[in-house]
Amino acid sequence: MFRRHLLALAAVAVPALAQAQQQQPEINVYTARHYDTDAQLYEAFTRATGIRVRTIQADADQLVARIRAEGANSPADVFITVDATRLARAEQAGVLQRYNSQVIDQRVPAGLRDPNGEWFAITMRGRVIMYDKQAGRPEGLNRYEDLADPRFRGQICVRASNHPYNIALATSMLAADGEAATEAWARGVAANLARPPQGGDRDQFRALPSGQCRIAISNTYYLGHVGKSERPEDQALFARIGVIFPNQAAGDRGTHVNVSGAGLVKTSPHPEAARRFLEFLVSDQAQEILAQGNMEYPAVPGAPMHPLLRSMGEFRAEGIEPLRDPARAAQALQIMQRSGWR
Repeated sequence: MFRRHLLALAAVAVPALAQAQQQQPEINVYTARHYDTDAQLYEAFTRATGIRVRTIQADADQLVARIRAEGANSPADVFITVDATRLARAEQAGVLQRYNSQVIDQRVPAGLRDPNGEWFAITMRGRVIMYDKQAGRPEGLNRYEDLADPRFRGQICVRASNHPYNIALATSMLAADGEAATEAWARGVAANLARPPQGGDRDQFRALPSGQCRIAISNTYYLGHVGKSERPEDQALFARIGVIFPNQAAGDRGTHVNVSGAGLVKTSPHPEAARRFLEFLVSDQAQEILAQGNMEYPAVPGAPMHPLLRSMGEFRAEGIEPLRDPARAAQALQIMQRSGWR
């Protein structure tokens, strides 16, 4: 009889346990970020809230297409990607909704948030001008516009025009200066190239000490990763590279930044849990994991920053408003390519 009682209890307990496991809160994050440190972010959120994070990784446009194909039955709760223009494309595709969070709006500056409230920046990467300190800072190079000056003929190293980083920079130029001036600028940059565009951002500033070029265009976090390396040769390279944050004069627009950003999926099956995750992303703890782990600038003012990034210097950032128009980005790419910047 005692055994029958135990079996009866087990018959009740096993389904109850299975049901409890099924009811354990979780969210599904569709992300185009591919950094190992992001796993620390998800683990920290789970420890703090008990909400598990499941991830689907792919290219941003692939993720948007997947969410649309899944329709109302999509398991996606949160969408994360790099590049503000891709975030804007997700918004235009109708896969996001307003996140409705005073926490986010209070902590992230307006210039780093979608004015419609559908997405916001979680980190920033500055696209800057780099030079070899031993060769000296190039005179007269203070703005992005100066890169087209004939005095820098044969001196610039930069990756291909069709990379999102360069498209975003040209989009910023187009918004600030107009089509004619941007086309003249792109032609000037193409004429000033030291070699045909090749490689990634690291390859541009690695070419400085050898004299292959005197000026490199690169994102800050690539140089930060070199400085964080334990290899003596990387540390020596970091110490040798100087950084110019363009367009810093009073009244100028500031240094162009692009972002990683996040939004709440329109058909989220767990919107409250997803909103807790989005708010966690702008906490000091999450900002430190994101910024220090991948050498990015925090989107939240005053959040912890890696000392190596701080050593590059302070700067005033341009907002992301110019990048919110995907049509402008397509136009910027056309301008660069017809101007000879391939």
